Amino acid sequence: MSWTDERIDLLQKLWLQGMSASRIAAELANGLTRNAVIGKVYRLGLSGRTKVGGVTSPSPRPQQKAPSRAPNPRPTSPMVQGNTALAIKPAALEAPAPLPSRDVVVSMSEPVTILELRESMCRWPIGDPTAAEFRYCGARKTPGEGPYCSHHARIAYVPQQDRRRERRIQKSA
Repeated sequence: MSWTDERIDLLQKLWLQGMSASRIAAELANGLTRNAVIGKVYRLGLSGRTKVGGVTSPSPRPQQKAPSRAPNPRPTSPMVQGNTALAIKPAALEAPAPLPSRDVVVSMSEPVTILELRESMCRWPIGDPTAAEFRYCGARKTPGEGPYCSHHARIAYVPQQDRRRERRIQKSA
């Protein structure tokens, strides 16, 4: 069995009308299976089927609804199915708008040596650890917030989403 242009056109027409893969296979005949139809639909990238009004599945057994459960909300936009569901839209390729600049306030404190470092001080390293003038930031940090002052914490802990965005921008440049 081979896929001729006529058979592909008929497949597309029946698929977009909402006919099931089994019924399309029976319609096209010649030993065509449901899986062959599904495979061809996938390779053609067909989606956006409409439901056929006359074709319904058997009625499910009546069930009592639990009073504590709310019904699932229906999506307001049409769902995209098939191999085109993850296709990148041109609008998604646009670079994100730059973030507004923020004034950076760094608390002024004298860098400290490891011997002068206390629990309430920022442990951000400054300089080369092998050099004699190596120091730590020493600014006051919020207790229980980690080892750094608020300024160095923003540098050290970049959200993963921002790191991914920066990598994409660097790759495209």
